[in-house]
Amino acid sequence: MIGHRGASVAAAENTVQAFVLADAMGADGVELDVRLAPDGRLLIKHDPLPADLDDLAGYPELREVLAVCGEMLVNVEIKNSAPKLGRDAVRAVVEPTIAEMRLHGPTDRWIISSFDWNTIERCRATAPDIATAYLVMEATAGVIARTASAGHIAVHPDEQSVTAETVAACHDAGLAINTWTCNDPVRLVELADWGVDAVCTDKPDIALAVLGRRISPAEARWETPA
Repeated sequence: MIGHRGASVAAAENTVQAFVLADAMGADGVELDVRLAPDGRLLIKHDPLPADLDDLAGYPELREVLAVCGEMLVNVEIKNSAPKLGRDAVRAVVEPTIAEMRLHGPTDRWIISSFDWNTIERCRATAPDIATAYLVMEATAGVIARTASAGHIAVHPDEQSVTAETVAACHDAGLAINTWTCNDPVRLVELADWGVDAVCTDKPDIALAVLGRRISPAEARWETPA
């Protein structure tokens, strides 16, 4: 069970406290959003950064968040989509993000995802020992084939698009399927019954209780490509 932007109901999303609480609740891992600020800092924020550097105060840096994640798995989503949302055309965010991640534990703790295909391709080329995943709205047959053939280890679709057939197709292609973002108890059980590998949730404590999970650290459920 993955805490979406930390335990983002118990504390403000993408804050240090949200990640501390996710760990305390027993989440297997957390998901976070990273952006490259104009001054070179790696800031944790879902929405585009303000253009004025004076308005960047208060957003945690990647290093601060990774330092409080204990032994949890960490899904680093690199935000790099459309130009109006702060797209980094040269993907300068990739190398410093990977370098910072390497300072905070072994590579089997990490998975990097992005909606931008070229960003995850660059991540895989830069650090083939770190797992990469394609973040999508729906894991169509074409998405599954493209992701698997490129050597990424998982596809991350919106949970509303996921069916039992989707899960089976991903697994048949050798991919994990990690979905986002589900808080509904009935749906959480359904996704688990279908064999979804991980689910992002805003309420990791509630989700773990619904699934009858003992609150304890978990081992990585994905493997990096050879």
